Amino acid sequence: MKRKLALGAVLSASALLAGAVQAGAGLAHAAPAPTAMAHALGLSGQEHLIVKDTVVDADGTRHLRYERTFAGLPVLGGDLIVHQDAGGAIRSTDRAHAGSVAPASLSPKLTAAQAAARASAAVRATVGVTEGDEPALTSVDGTGTAQLVVWAASGAPRLAYRTTVEGMRADGTPSSQLVVTDAATGEVLSAHEQVQTSNATGSGKGVFVGSVTLTTNWTGSTYELRDNTRGGQYTVSLNNKQGGQGTLYTDTDNVWGNGLASNGQSAAVDAQYGAAATWDFYKNTFGRNGIRNDGVGAYSRVHYGRNYVNAFWSDSCFCMTYGDGASNTHPLTALDVSGHEMSHGVTANTAGLNYSGESGGLNEATSDIFGTGVEWYANLAADAPDYLIGELIDINGNGTPLRYMDKPSKDGRSADSWSSGVGSLDVHYSSGVANHFFYLLSEGSGAKTINGVSYNSPTSNGSTVTGIGRDKALQVWYRALSVYMTSSTDYAGARTATLKAAADLYGAGSAESAAVAAAWSAVNVN
Repeated sequence: MKRKLALGAVLSASALLAGAVQAGAGLAHAAPAPTAMAHALGLSGQEHLIVKDTVVDADGTRHLRYERTFAGLPVLGGDLIVHQDAGGAIRSTDRAHAGSVAPASLSPKLTAAQAAARASAAVRATVGVTEGDEPALTSVDGTGTAQLVVWAASGAPRLAYRTTVEGMRADGTPSSQLVVTDAATGEVLSAHEQVQTSNATGSGKGVFVGSVTLTTNWTGSTYELRDNTRGGQYTVSLNNKQGGQGTLYTDTDNVWGNGLASNGQSAAVDAQYGAAATWDFYKNTFGRNGIRNDGVGAYSRVHYGRNYVNAFWSDSCFCMTYGDGASNTHPLTALDVSGHEMSHGVTANTAGLNYSGESGGLNEATSDIFGTGVEWYANLAADAPDYLIGELIDINGNGTPLRYMDKPSKDGRSADSWSSGVGSLDVHYSSGVANHFFYLLSEGSGAKTINGVSYNSPTSNGSTVTGIGRDKALQVWYRALSVYMTSSTDYAGARTATLKAAADLYGAGSAESAAVAAAWSAVNVN
């Protein structure tokens, strides 16, 4: 979505506005020693690999995702994936940076303090400046210590510093910008917002989810809104503050909320249910055990700030945060918002798609795709599933959704198909290309009514696309994300990744593989 209610997540946080079967995706499956793997790949003695994730297929094929260091320094854009057969032989690799990651020099000309000052100045220069739909930065509140890295995400690899600059935006969203500066000149190489917005068995009634069952915790004296069956997920109230751990929800009768926004528990019911539905969706659809695939549940914070019209995911607190909307009476706790935002955490812990350019559009689309998947998985009467994003929260004030997957341009800003300028759009609008692809792959082109909603999806090349069904489309996208995409994957790379995924799952000559190719061509990714 768009950071205002566009939803997003990259290196640390994110928001709502602005045949072969995977057997697992955790580190439980032993991977070859990183040193041996680095040698097998022909990397230099100064390069070392760090295991980030392992996916093992039913036939024993392994897909090993690594981060990389050079001379002990993290390499930004150095991530790679190694694909091995069951016997351990390397079949192929996917690299975010294809060439050498060695910088011309390992001796910085700027000190860490100078680099931090350059980063802070660059962010301060944007105070009061509105960029697209991003709320303007209103203050810079702190600058972290600059750390030396190797920058290989674009252009020739070079020595650089990365610095985190904290602040606040005009709508009350916290800002945490990761700024990368050249260690020789101080030139800003990258600036990524790490906070991406969108814009016992108990019973509850939420504002959006309606009447639902909740798994809670009995302490012996009270019930807690904590779910120990799903990694200990819990929900707190921030009581209209903009920070802190909040107050854990407790109750004496294990009946939560009444469906009205005026009852503070109602939004908490939405949030707790949304976290549970997202957990179950990933677990039962892909075998993924939580956002990080480590069995640890995230927590949710409701009643953030005052009149805050947004929601966001943050890796730094491993938590979801929801505002109460206009007049503190319109919480942003809808189910597809929950699924969207928490899916940013999944992206951060798999492909790590950069939150800019075409990679940023794919990052946002991934959250829209899986947020939609969560909505269909839950299949609530109070929130009938559809291919609309944010349709219940009424951010536009006229009853229209934030985004449309069948024809993204209906929102007036998103791209229906790829063009050379797509990467320069706000990531919540460049995401339209992948959203449109996913809809076409799921449902096909043309006019139709699905679950009571009318759609009419066009194609850029005038073709007729026949869908393979949402369930198969979700499997293709997840495998592409978790096995083949890297931090720098663009739309052409996404086509390649999904074709590989479809071949793995359904066969290289399958109807599903042909449909993936046809759907990409229909959005002008050829």
